[in-house]
Amino acid sequence: MFPVAEHVSAEQWMRQLFSSKAARDGGVVRRKVRDVARIVGCRRFEGEVRRRGYRAVQNGQQYVVFCNNEVLRLIE
Repeated sequence: MFPVAEHVSAEQWMRQLFSSKAARDGGVVRRKVRDVARIVGCRRFEGEVRRRGYRAVQNGQQYVVFCNNEVLRLIE
């Protein structure tokens, strides 16, 4: 990950996130909830995850996004 400049728009930030190598390869990306809330807004971010057909979880103060549409199985 790299530092996000204060002037990055929400669109640029999401474009960078979802065009990362991990996302392009169908892998996993994670971001701090506070950063998502500050830059994009949680509701908008969650909507974009859904729009792309991805799955995500929030664990503590992290969003974990599975950049594919595979079935998730929670292991407890």
